[in-house]
Amino acid sequence: MASKKVARRKGAGKAEAAPKVRLKKGDLVMVIGGGNSKKRPNKGKVGRILGFAGDRRERVLVEGVNMLFKHKRQMGPGKPGGRIQREGSIHISNVMYYAEKIKKPVRLRYRFLEDGTKVRGYFEPGTKAAQGEEPKFVQI
Repeated sequence: MASKKVARRKGAGKAEAAPKVRLKKGDLVMVIGGGNSKKRPNKGKVGRILGFAGDRRERVLVEGVNMLFKHKRQMGPGKPGGRIQREGSIHISNVMYYAEKIKKPVRLRYRFLEDGTKVRGYFEPGTKAAQGEEPKFVQI
């Protein structure tokens, strides 16, 4: 049982809501922040999402980005050890959907079509809304 101090702590026992995620496994994303410019430059790299990590799915595994080494010991004659390279997770706020058509990262949106189906897409940059007109919506 938790102590009284823990129970009295501000916000104790409240479940945090999961972040709103519009990205899906297999989406092409670009890293827009994070990493170290000298040791491990990740900013500007493009890769596919391999999966999500964390209790609240707030971290992503991106193919070829944030590569880590895991040192594995030899576990027998048929199982060699060595350095195994794998992807490390990065926070979802540091990636953005990459539109191959325009070669830029874009912010995803949802729209409903005339028949009522919900589709993912983005507004094409440079097509600002003129008086009464909507910018061009590109479906994914």
